[in-house]
Amino acid sequence: MGYSRLLAGRMARAAAALDVQTGGGEVLAEIPRPPPRQAAGLAVVDLREQALRVEFYDVGAVVHFLRKVPWTVPGFTVDGYRDQLAQMHERIRARGPFVSHAQRFLIEARKPRSTHGV
Repeated sequence: MGYSRLLAGRMARAAAALDVQTGGGEVLAEIPRPPPRQAAGLAVVDLREQALRVEFYDVGAVVHFLRKVPWTVPGFTVDGYRDQLAQMHERIRARGPFVSHAQRFLIEARKPRSTHGV
């Protein structure tokens, strides 16, 4: 039995599922009856995904970005990454912009309305 059929059979009986973006979207797309979209007891009413491309034309822009988005490189400081920043500066001068890619997700979820009138 192939993975797609195994997954489709299990998903048909599932009350909820969570896709952790491990790849395999083509497999998930083949599920004939996916479960309702729920997460942590919340009903997912909107789910969006966007692949982003960012071009940095100088190392100062990289430093600014990393200071504004601290989860990208936890613990980032100029002093701590001085050697890598100098290498990046030389790379940008020699070959052009440094290109970075990221995935972003927007998940809108709501607590389901009570069916008990509470």
